[in-house]
Amino acid sequence: MRTWPLQDAKARFSELVNRALMEGPQEVTRHGSPAVVVVPVAEYQRLAQRREPLSRFFASAPRIELDIPRDQGGEREVDL
Repeated sequence: MRTWPLQDAKARFSELVNRALMEGPQEVTRHGSPAVVVVPVAEYQRLAQRREPLSRFFASAPRIELDIPRDQGGEREVDL
């Protein structure tokens, strides 16, 4: 991902947009810190699409009964 200082991005905006379309996301910095990323609209739409809540994912998961044997020995000895 190429990084553009804000002044360069403003002065060469057409080039910034063309590079985003051809090469992918372009980062713009302000005062040396990342400020925004310019991405093609198709990529933005893919990233912004609403995803299914995790609770619905787990609710739709198949139910499987597991028989996990447990040690019924009681206490364990632990060195402290």
